[in-house]
This record gives sequence, C-alpha cells and structure tokens, in this order.
Amino acid sequence: MASEPTAGNDGITLSETASAVIEAYERMEMPMSRYLLLIVLPSALFFLGTTTVALLVDLPLSVALPVPLLGCLVLGAAVVYPKLLVSQERVEMENQYHLLMTHMTVLSTTNIDRMEVFRKLGDEAEYGALATEMNRVVQLVDTWNQSLDDACRRRARRIPSDPLADFFERLAYTVSAGQELSEFLLSEQQVMIQNYVTMYESTLDNLEVMKDLYLSMVLSMTFALVFAIVLPILTGTNPSMTVGAVIVLYAFVQTGFFLVIRTMSPYDPIWYYPEDLRPDGEWSMIASLAVGTVLSVVLIALVVGDLFGTGPGLTDLLPVASIPRPFYVAIPVTPLAIPGVVFRVHEERIKARDDEFPSLIRALGASETAKQSTTTEVLKTLRRKDFGPLTDDVNDLFKRLNMRLQPDRAWDYFTANTRSYLIQKFSEMYLVGRQMGGEPKQLGELISENMNHVNQLRQQRQQATVTMIGLLYGITAASSFAFFIGFKIVDILAGMSLDLSTGSQFDAGQLIHTQVYDLPFIQFLLLGVVMINAVLSSLIIRTVDGGHKANALLHFVTLIWIGCVVAVLTMSVVGGLLDV
Repeated sequence: MASEPTAGNDGITLSETASAVIEAYERMEMPMSRYLLLIVLPSALFFLGTTTVALLVDLPLSVALPVPLLGCLVLGAAVVYPKLLVSQERVEMENQYHLLMTHMTVLSTTNIDRMEVFRKLGDEAEYGALATEMNRVVQLVDTWNQSLDDACRRRARRIPSDPLADFFERLAYTVSAGQELSEFLLSEQQVMIQNYVTMYESTLDNLEVMKDLYLSMVLSMTFALVFAIVLPILTGTNPSMTVGAVIVLYAFVQTGFFLVIRTMSPYDPIWYYPEDLRPDGEWSMIASLAVGTVLSVVLIALVVGDLFGTGPGLTDLLPVASIPRPFYVAIPVTPLAIPGVVFRVHEERIKARDDEFPSLIRALGASETAKQSTTTEVLKTLRRKDFGPLTDDVNDLFKRLNMRLQPDRAWDYFTANTRSYLIQKFSEMYLVGRQMGGEPKQLGELISENMNHVNQLRQQRQQATVTMIGLLYGITAASSFAFFIGFKIVDILAGMSLDLSTGSQFDAGQLIHTQVYDLPFIQFLLLGVVMINAVLSSLIIRTVDGGHKANALLHFVTLIWIGCVVAVLTMSVVGGLLDV
C-alpha cells in the first residue's frame, strides 16, 4: 500500500517536468518545430552514432563507455536547454523584482500618466528581463490598442516568474476596477517585500544545502586522492597517473559546485561602477592592484631562481639556508593580499554607508515636506547630524547643490563617491520622484523601508558567508593534512624499502613497489591541488558574499598559506614520529 502513493507522486513529478519543458519550448522566440529540426534532431542522431560506435567498434572499455555518455550529454543538453533559458529568465526577474516594484511605486506617486510609468521602466536597461516585460505591455497598449488590464493579463500568462505573474494579475483586476495605480502599488508594498524576502531567504537555505553537499563531495575526493597516493606502493601501478586523474576529477567537482553556487546565489550587488566619474579612493585601489601584481612577479622570479638556479633566489635574500618546498607556492602569492585588504576596507565602508542611508533619506523627505523647502535648504541643517561614514558625502552633496550645480550632476557625484549600488538606485528614484512632483515624505519613507529590508537580508547573507568561510578554511586544512600525511608515509616507506632490500634473504621490492614513485613530482601535484582548492574556494566565498571580485584575493592568499603551513607541519611531525 505504501508504494502506490510513491509511484503516483513520481508520475505527477514526471508529468509536471514534461509540462514545464513543453511550456519552455513554447516560450522560445524560435518556433518549436524549427528548434526540434535544427537542434534536437541532430543531437539525437549524434547520440545514435556514438552508441553505434561503442557497440560495433572494438574499443577498450575505458573508451567505449565515455563515447555514448558524450552523445547522451549532448542530447540531454539540447532537450533541456529551453528550460534552462526560462529558468535563467525567471531568476533574472526575481533578482530585480524589488527594485522595479519600488521604482514603479515611486513613479506612480508623481504627476505622470500610468502608461508613462511603464515606458520609463521599459527604458531602464539595467532591469533586464523585467524591462523587456514592461516594453511588451507598452507595445500591446500602443501598437495593438489593447487596454492596460488586458495587456497585463496577457503577459501574466507568459511570465515564468510566479510572483511577477501574480502581480500582473492583481494589477489587471485593480486597473479594470478603476483604482488608482499609486494606491494599488502602495498597498502592494508589503506583499512585494514579503515575496522578495521569501525568495532571498530560500536562496540562502539552498546555499546551506549546497554547503553540506560540497563538504561530503570534497571529503570523498580527499579520501580518493589519499588512496591514489598510498595504494600504488602495494599494487605497483603508476601513481602519477592515478593521482593526476583524481586531481582532474577533484577540480571538476569543485568547479561544478562553484558554478552551481554562482547560479543559486541571490543577485544583490554592493558596488556601484560609475561610467563617467572617477570616485574618491579609485586611485588607491588601482595602486594596490599594481603593487601587489609587481611584487608577486618579483617573488615568482626569485622562486624560479632558487628552484632552477637561473639567478638570485629567496635564500639569497633571507637569512635561511633552505625553504620548505610548499612555501615556494605560498610566498609568491602573498603580495596579492595587499589589494584584497584595500578593497575589503572600501567595501566595509560601502556597507556602513548603506546602513546609514535609510535614516538620511527618511529625514530628508520628512524635512522637505515639513519645511516646504528645497533639498539644499534641508541639507544645510541635516549635514550637521552624524550619519557615520555617510557624513562627508552629505556635506559634499550640500556644497555642490549650494554652488548651483545641476541637481542631477550633484547627486551623480554623491552616488559615485559612496560607491554603493543601492544608494545609487534609491537616490535616483528619490530625485526623479521629486522632480516629477512626488511628495518627499512619502518617497523617503517608501525608499527607507525597502532599503532597511535589503540591509536585514544582507545581514543574513553575511552570516551564511561567515559559515561558508569557516567550512572552506577547515576543509582546506583537513584536506592538506590528509594529502601530505599520505605523501610522507610513502616517502618514509620508500626509504625503509631501500634498507630492507640490502639483505640477501628478503627482497622488499616484491611487496613494496617504491620504484614506481616520482616523489618530487607527486609533491608538485599535491601543491597543485592546494592551489586549485584555494582558487575555487576563494571564488565560492566571493560569490556567496556578493562583494567585489578583488575580495577573493585575500581569501586566496589565506587559503594558500593554510594549505602550505599544514603541509609543512604534517610532513615534519609525521617524519619525526615515523622516520627511523
């Protein structure tokens, strides 16, 4: 009896999946028949060809198995590609959903026509797929003479995002009932915020699941690599080949998890990159990158001189006779921590400004409404208040406005110097709303409430990032310990076998195959694993954190040092305990 519901659920799941794939085919710009003819059919023929080759041609099993798997991969990719496109479009919509809804609400409270609201949102290329949907609504109204409610209903049936489709349905009903667009959007704010919070938190929960899967897979690959190091001493197989194969698989697994985490992470950029302005602190960041790169190149040259004797080396500059081999990997990359620290400091300032901005914009809106005065007059008083790291930027904004600089340009300098993506977007919304006749207090409260929710979600993301950092640092230390304890044991056994083989009555080579090992090359491969792990782990941390790409440099250097220090300590301790 218990198996029947399971079978039924499996049937429902398969039918839902098939329906979703078919629906994705219908959403494509290319007709379904043409896609099947030009893409799916050739992929199916390729799969049949690879299967035929595997069955009819006399090939080794190691070659015969991957050939049809390649054909199956190509066919599967061709079949599900439209579904992936729809999923990508849905994620893009939901990532920008809260910003577009806030922008729409701000515009609706001004003195412009409701269709002009859709037109202005359609012109915002930064909203991507959402801007495209706004333009499609405008086209249905302007070109096909449909009413706004009919156009919204028509697009609601085609939008892959459920929250946005529900919003369009409610909007169509409200418009047909005669309610003002501004009243509807203001009443929808809590629904919109709750939807965005739910989507954001669900992605963070998915990252927690991926973290557990990542831990399991990396530990499995670590054990596989240790076995690949140790077992050839008993079997006599080539350890360089087995270790190299496991390392390639290890890199593929970590790369796959990085790509999945990158896809699943919520889109919430911190940095704003102005196109025509040079923000304060820009040169310090550029200089840090240049200094870190030059120093790394110099250290790489010194390491090459030490290892190959082509010139002066590190031992010529340092008061040491020799340097452990793993440190030759860690030392050259150390200067890259300089730009990592500099960018990290700037990013922390941006986050601090984001925390203060809701208070500023709320006070600015309320004061403008109460005093019935201009932004310049209000800022004359507000700039005396303490807004933390935002205080200097508020002072600069007042000075530029007081010098009769164009308000648009003054706010451009303000947002550029804060370097904050959210401050730029919400400042632009406030400025446009004020210029079009919106009430300052209402605009300030609306923007402040939305940004406070985003800041709260960012705190949850920061907690997830700290957990991920601890996990990856711990995995790096544990993996390096396992790799090099296996390496050192093989190294010690190789030395012991040489002593044993000197006896005339016992040939240790029959039991311990040390002659197959190229120990310096194996150590080089293991240090390569440390490097690969540091690169991909630092990219994962940066993806989960959502900050600047240069932040990965600091984690990269730290992970390299953790792996190399653990390697040196492990080989030293194990050598001291087991070497006889």
